[in-house]
Amino acid sequence: MASDQNFVDFVAGQIKNAGEITAKKMFGEYGIYANEKLFGLICDNQLFIKPTNSGKEFIGNVVEAPPYEGAKPCFLIEEKIEDSAWLSELVRISVAELPAPKPKKKK
Repeated sequence: MASDQNFVDFVAGQIKNAGEITAKKMFGEYGIYANEKLFGLICDNQLFIKPTNSGKEFIGNVVEAPPYEGAKPCFLIEEKIEDSAWLSELVRISVAELPAPKPKKKK
């Protein structure tokens, strides 16, 4: 089941204080970016954040699940998705630890 635009817009609104947030459609689901850095996925109307040590420490009791079959486990954000301040802080912490995006090759 593909994610719907209303859920994507809701998530983007919840983390608007974490930087410049964009969501890009990828394979029927969405990649979600803060300041052009991919930090998570929205699949089946669920939010998955790339795992980081700082993020794990911040969350405490982490729930991990793969966003799609064959993917590496990510942090699955469930109840706390309603807490905009908490979620924005998690995104800021995670993005700070993730590597910079690789430069795109010129065609």
